[in-house]
Parts: sequence; C-alpha cells; structure tokens
Amino acid sequence: MHAWVIWLIAAGILLVLEMMTLTFYLLWFSIGAVVAALVAAIAPDAYLLQVIVGCVVSLILTVFTKPLSRRFRAARGFEDAGIELIGRKGIVTEPIEPGQYGIVKIGGDTWSATSSEYQAKDEWVRVIKRSSTRIEVEKWEEFY
Repeated sequence: MHAWVIWLIAAGILLVLEMMTLTFYLLWFSIGAVVAALVAAIAPDAYLLQVIVGCVVSLILTVFTKPLSRRFRAARGFEDAGIELIGRKGIVTEPIEPGQYGIVKIGGDTWSATSSEYQAKDEWVRVIKRSSTRIEVEKWEEFY
C-alpha cells in the first residue's frame, strides 16, 4: 500500500474522531495528515519528511488557530453544545463503578460517564459536568 493512501486513511479517521469530539484539535491533525499525503505523493520514499511536514502543519494550525477559536467562543450568540447537557436527566445503560466508565443515555445519544458513587443499570442520573466526550453524573433522586 502506498504511503499517501495510509496518510489519507489516517486523515479520515482523525476527521471522524473530530466530528465525535468537537474539539478542533483532531481537525488540525487531520489536515496535517492530508498535507503529509501530498508530500508522500510527491516524494514516496521520504518518510521522515512526510512525518515532519505533517507534524509542523498540525502544530502551526493548533498554535495559530487557538486565538481564533477563543474569539469565536467569546462572540455574542455562541452557545456551547456541552453546556446544555448539564442538568439533563439520563438513564444508565451500563453500570458505573466509581473510578470506572459506564454508559448513560440522554435523549437519543449515549455517553461515556463517570460518577463518584455506584450507579446501577436503569437508574436515572443527572449530568453535573461534561468534558469533550465524557460526562460526570450523579443520582437523580438526590436533587429532585
């Protein structure tokens, strides 16, 4: 298999992961992989150059787009999709052990979830915190 194909596959995987996490970091690595694929198409045997160019492009995009991202988030009318999850009710579909991950379903979506206490299957929980792809929950009855 040609190196440029491998780089394009990596770019596609990173792009799909980016769509799942919505962090913008994996998008820059995906673009870096596309640039590395272009380098691989031009110079197929220069593996080190492909890696270096891909890393440099990803690093430059990460560093220089962070202020743009910050400005975009501070703009009037911007609503972070993660904030609306906080306080919502969900149901545990895979038990959550303290320090371990379980699965919680909120609406039609499933999330990896943690909790400071055991949450059994089919218990109702409330979202108290969200990171990129994981949520932290607690028992629903304690607050309502």
